[in-house]
Amino acid sequence: MMTIQYKRVLLKLSGESLCKPGSFGIDGEVIESIAERIANICKSGPQVAIVVGGGNFLRGSSFSEKSHIPRTTADYMGMLATVINASALQETLEKVGQPTRVLSAIEVAAICEPFIRRRALRHLELGRVVILAGGTGNPFFSTDTCAALRSSELGVELMIKATKVDGVYTDDPVKNPDARLIESMTYQEVLEKNLKVMDPSAISLCRENRIPIVVLNIFKEGNITHALQGKKVGTLISDAKA
Repeated sequence: MMTIQYKRVLLKLSGESLCKPGSFGIDGEVIESIAERIANICKSGPQVAIVVGGGNFLRGSSFSEKSHIPRTTADYMGMLATVINASALQETLEKVGQPTRVLSAIEVAAICEPFIRRRALRHLELGRVVILAGGTGNPFFSTDTCAALRSSELGVELMIKATKVDGVYTDDPVKNPDARLIESMTYQEVLEKNLKVMDPSAISLCRENRIPIVVLNIFKEGNITHALQGKKVGTLISDAKA
């Protein structure tokens, strides 16, 4: 049996990771593939929390800029989109045999529980995946910041930002074929270079609570397992370069 280095981890999933590139909503095959990966993680031992975004339906900040909807309202609409994604992921996980609970920062009593820290910890201790929806429950905060906040509240030992690329690059790898993968960075380097890998507030919160972040491609077989084993994969953001 493989040795897992971390007891409790948080997986940050973008809403766009639940659909095919360039499309909208939720793709059945894609979400099933992700659910199977998450279920396999759970079998290896760690407690798993997930923060899911809502960009596959609506991104509050950009929607507000393109419409007459105030930013505050648009952000709440985005929070509701994360509840949709969380509900779909919960059902898919339970279909593959992994007990799951959705806890939301905004109250949607008919389909999920409210986020209560002690309740979330209890679910984790009982081996359930905890999907944290509704962002922070406040406008003007991204789901990246929510992931950093929940990681801090729940005593997470590693945060994994699951993306469709292999990690953080020196430049956009799509536009620049010479762009190279950065294997490790410090929190300070990310902030100083103003890299868009995560919001500055999320990076700062992880630095304050000494939560390492691994940015990796969720669709590459074995990536998450390697991260849990402490092996080099993607980009590691921590106190010091590896």
